[in-house]
Amino acid sequence: MIRFQLQKRLSPQMALDVAATLPAGRITAITGDSGAGKTTLLRLLAGLTDADSGSLQVAGECWINGRHSLPPQQRHVGMVFQDYALFPHLDVRGNIAFGAAAGDAALVEELLTLTGLAPHAAQRPAQLSGGQRQRVALARALARRPRLLLLDEPLSALDPALRSRLQDELLQLQQRFAVTTLLVSHDIPEVFKLASQVLQLSQGRIVRQGSPAEVYLQGNAADRLRLNATVLAIQPADLLWRVTVQSGGSMVDILLDAEEVAGLRVGSQLPLLAGTLCPLPQPG
Repeated sequence: MIRFQLQKRLSPQMALDVAATLPAGRITAITGDSGAGKTTLLRLLAGLTDADSGSLQVAGECWINGRHSLPPQQRHVGMVFQDYALFPHLDVRGNIAFGAAAGDAALVEELLTLTGLAPHAAQRPAQLSGGQRQRVALARALARRPRLLLLDEPLSALDPALRSRLQDELLQLQQRFAVTTLLVSHDIPEVFKLASQVLQLSQGRIVRQGSPAEVYLQGNAADRLRLNATVLAIQPADLLWRVTVQSGGSMVDILLDAEEVAGLRVGSQLPLLAGTLCPLPQPG
C-alpha cells in the first residue's frame, strides 16, 4: 500500500496540499482541471520534484520524509508520458531493455510478447505507429518491475478506437503485474473502465475521493442537473450510457448509468436528470 501526504508551493497564490492512500495492485485515477496540480503530484511521487514538506510511504519504505527525499534512481517507479519519451536511436527491444535490470532479459522478452511487439523488436520508434510507440513506453515502464506506475494521460493523443483497445491492453498488463498505478485522465469513460478509485483535484486540493460511481454519479441535490431538454440519441459508452440532449438551443452529452437511462427514448423530455455533462466537439 502507498500512502502520501505532500505539500508543494505551485505559485504565490496556490499550493498543492494532498493526502491519500493508493490501494495495492489497483489503478487510481487522478482528475481535475488544467493547473490543479496533477502532473506536479506525479513528479513528487517519482522524485523529479522535491516536496516542501510531507511524507510518502511505499510498502513500509519511506521515500519522502519532510524535505528529505529518496533519489529518483532509488525509487522503483515506472512512468509513461503522453509524448512517449522513447529513445530514437534504440530499437524496440533496446528501449524496453533500458528500463530493465541487468540480467532481466527474460522479462524483456515476456513484455515483447505480451504487448504484441515481438515482430517489431528490431525497429526504431520512428518506424512505429502511435499505438505501437505507446506499447513500447508502457513495456519499458513495466520492465523496471515498479512498485508504483505513473501514467500521465498516456492515451489522450490516440484516436477513439485505438484508445479503447489500448485501455484493454493496459488493464490486462496492470493486472498481470499487479502494480499499484496512478493514472491522470480527463476521459470519464476511461476512468470508469480502468480505475477503482478516483482523486479529483481542484486548486491543489483533493475535493472528491471514492469510486468512479461515487465521484461522478452520487452527487447531492445541488449537483443534480436541472434541464428542460429533449433526448436526441442514446449510445453505449463503455460502462455507462452517453445521452445526447438538446437544451436551450445547445446540444450536450450526459453520462448516465443503466438505472438512470432505463425508460428513456429519443424525443423524451428531461425536466430533472442526474448525470455528468460532457461538451460535444465543435464542428471544424
